[in-house]
Amino acid sequence: MNARDRILARIRAAQRRPGAADAVEEETVRAYLSGHAPGPRPPTAGDPVALFRARALALASTLAEIDRLADVPRAVADYLSGNGLPLVAACWPQWALLDWSHAGVRVTGGAARADDLVGITGAFCGIAETGTLMLVSGSDTPATVSLLPETHVAILHAERIVADMEEAWEHLRREHGAMPRAINFVSGPSRTADIEQTVTLGAHGPYRVHIVLVHEAMRSL
Repeated sequence: MNARDRILARIRAAQRRPGAADAVEEETVRAYLSGHAPGPRPPTAGDPVALFRARALALASTLAEIDRLADVPRAVADYLSGNGLPLVAACWPQWALLDWSHAGVRVTGGAARADDLVGITGAFCGIAETGTLMLVSGSDTPATVSLLPETHVAILHAERIVADMEEAWEHLRREHGAMPRAINFVSGPSRTADIEQTVTLGAHGPYRVHIVLVHEAMRSL
């Protein structure tokens, strides 16, 4: 049992409920969610891809757009070389199957280590309203790859861009069912202004976020 399970178990014990939710309780929650209209949302008129692009750039992310998934390694290599970064990266296992060697990039599939300078991930979706990436943790999508390296490169399919965070949660409930252990929202490079109100990048995570936006329809790797 992990820490989250222990915390939730204590909460349920205080409510005099059994240790785990049964099918009836889960169906009650689903019925409640489906039976209540969502709250008001700000309008997000226009092309969600264009809005996501504008919002992400405003957050100091950088962005490259490509037509084909097969072009991802070359696009990443161009970005790393153009910024004087090493052509070596930790990478989510699913993306490690691309032809990185042909682009001169060496990737290691799996969790990132403390000395990794570049991390390459995918994204569950992009949120147009805020230019945010939504990342879902799991055995094949380790959170360390987006958190430990100084440079985070995220591969995002254009068709996975949704209007707002409410829609992102709807997709997650529909596609995953149970909540994953962790969900991370990435809105540009990590930053803080705690010290003398001076904005500093990279205080709590990567100080570079580069998004490779793929317009080709999704397919399995």
